[in-house]
Amino acid sequence: MNCTFGIVRIIHLNTYAGNGGAGRASQRLNKALKAQGIDSVLAVNFLFRPDRGVENLSKGFFAKWITAAGIIIERILAKIFTKPVPIPFSFPVWGRDVSTNSLLKSADIIHLHWINHAFLRPEDIAALKQLNKPIVWTFHDINAFTGGCHVKYECDHYLRECGNCPVLKYSGDEDSSHRIWIRKAKAYQNLKFTIIAPGSWMAETVRKSNMLGNHAVLNIPNTLDLKIFSPEDKTAARLALGLSPDRFILMSGFMPSRKDMHKGTSYLIEALEILQRDHKISPDKIELVVFGNRDEKNVPDFGVSTTFLGTINDDKKLSLCYSAADVFLAPSLEDNLPNTVMESLACGTPVVAFTTGGIPDMVKHKENGYLAAYRSAEDLAAGIVWVYEYPDRMELNLNSRKIVEEKFSEQIVAKQHIELYESLLNEYVPA
Repeated sequence: MNCTFGIVRIIHLNTYAGNGGAGRASQRLNKALKAQGIDSVLAVNFLFRPDRGVENLSKGFFAKWITAAGIIIERILAKIFTKPVPIPFSFPVWGRDVSTNSLLKSADIIHLHWINHAFLRPEDIAALKQLNKPIVWTFHDINAFTGGCHVKYECDHYLRECGNCPVLKYSGDEDSSHRIWIRKAKAYQNLKFTIIAPGSWMAETVRKSNMLGNHAVLNIPNTLDLKIFSPEDKTAARLALGLSPDRFILMSGFMPSRKDMHKGTSYLIEALEILQRDHKISPDKIELVVFGNRDEKNVPDFGVSTTFLGTINDDKKLSLCYSAADVFLAPSLEDNLPNTVMESLACGTPVVAFTTGGIPDMVKHKENGYLAAYRSAEDLAAGIVWVYEYPDRMELNLNSRKIVEEKFSEQIVAKQHIELYESLLNEYVPA
């Protein structure tokens, strides 16, 4: 498909490019749209490394360091005013008004992504109304409709107006979370925008929200390049990475500490103990490989032979890592539509994960992986054993790749976005 229906320009806004899940997702969508003939531009507030395919809104030495200062201040505030819990929280005290930016004025549609870390405050988002253009917003986490947190776990305060926040040190009926919630609700009151939820879990969560429950919500997934993320010969991949050719390799993403809640590290450690104790799998037969860790000194003891590959910024090498593994483990306790799960499946590697967030949109139980009962280390271990003992591993590999080809390819996801853009332009009546 080559789009020719007349969209002149889509401007995507994200805080970063290629950094974090939203940074990668927005960059991949931008690339997919370009491949379909769309004039699509990704603009970011802070660019870590020069990238010809990305517009930097903080150009020049002075602008870059002013932006960096804002990001640092916001993160310091979070450390000062939140409890020592692994739940990210944003205080929107620093930002920029982009409504006068010539790049945005040239757009037909403005597509927001992750705009925290001193980029767009609620008032800056409200100011986009004066551009008089259709606005689309992809929610990569729940922050857009909470009083500051990015993951909620069991908290349901966002269903009301927040307040009495379990994350804040100084909590009460009219605490910072409540005041931020009110600022967001006021900003959205007169601003019409269409919400994209990458996973069905996010769509359901938005619809329950007291703040945005009446907005249009579409479920359109993220995408990735299936030419880069594709199955490679397992033996060759292991040889290239210096991994054991004979062990059953379990792979996972960054595991910061045993106490980490979001990544579910403690459940993975317990599951590995159960593998050896209850399922009698010898530690000599398995190996855990972890990528994304920045520091090998401050990592937990997993109780089995563990290889840390460090941070991997090259997608081709990342694809090699997934291909080298027998199973990818995603014990996160809350995730929207995690890139790592999609990437692993695209490389033909089955996934064992908790039944949470948007993961069930990608992992079909006992077809291309195993969905373990939420917070059950025993069932997580059972999922690993299910893959370990599966009689036809090639079948699992083919099933893993198949679902990504059918639902998440660049062509399919780009087409869904293009159809949305076209409908918005056809229906839009300038003020």
